[in-house]
Amino acid sequence: MPPARPTYGPISSYSRVRILHLVQSQPHRTIGELCDATGLHANTVREHLQRLIDGGYVVQESEKRATRGRPRTLYSAATGAPGASSSIAQEKVIAAARRGDLLRRAIPGVTGETLEEAATHQLDALVEHLEESGFEPLIDEGALTVDLSPCPHAAALPQHRPVLCQVHLGLMQGVLAQAGGPLLARCVRTTDQVNDCTVELAHAS
Repeated sequence: MPPARPTYGPISSYSRVRILHLVQSQPHRTIGELCDATGLHANTVREHLQRLIDGGYVVQESEKRATRGRPRTLYSAATGAPGASSSIAQEKVIAAARRGDLLRRAIPGVTGETLEEAATHQLDALVEHLEESGFEPLIDEGALTVDLSPCPHAAALPQHRPVLCQVHLGLMQGVLAQAGGPLLARCVRTTDQVNDCTVELAHAS
């Protein structure tokens, strides 16, 4: 069995994963709510949120209120939908598409021959996101699958893995939505081998 690869990027900390899971599950979270849910100090939560914002995974907005008082800052997952789109995430997908186009011009036939341009650009963004997160994705454009085996999270505590899978699926859905195109991430398919992980994609139609 090959050794598990280390994970990188803004979600390498499980505390950060928990915070991201909370804002994916319910948008417009406050610092206080996240502290109550995680048991972390407010300053620690703020630090984690800033890393997630800098990575393009979380967006913040000021609370709209009709009463007096300072509005609270609310935090939501960057899903790529209107009102939940991160400028950092948008810059990432544009840059990924540009690099993908350059690669395809330099090495004809390397990828992108079976899908329309928008879907190919979605996959460019998805691959770069997954590589940043410590995965080594293998795309099957015909089957619309992404093989992530061996999963770098296989060594995580068993009780943590469902949350990790759900968070990463949400992130992949957000990347594909932010890139714009026909593809969506449908589910994470696992087996009784903890190292095995395949993401099923699908056309939105």
